Amino acid sequence: MNCCWCGDDVPAARWALGIRMCMMCGEEQARQERMSWCVVQEYGKGAYQFVTPNSARKTLRETNQKQPR
Repeated sequence: MNCCWCGDDVPAARWALGIRMCMMCGEEQARQERMSWCVVQEYGKGAYQFVTPNSARKTLRETNQKQPR
């Protein structure tokens, strides 16, 4: 049972859960994924909102308080 990225050994417990990469490669993949996240505050006192790449243009345009909607 080897990692699909680097070839290191993957513990049997992780392999049984369906995780095919070692801890180091999994951490690196998680870091890259988190770098693509964008969180904005919808209004001045509103809650934070997760913005996906598909909805970023529309959502960020709507959060501008200085422009009429």
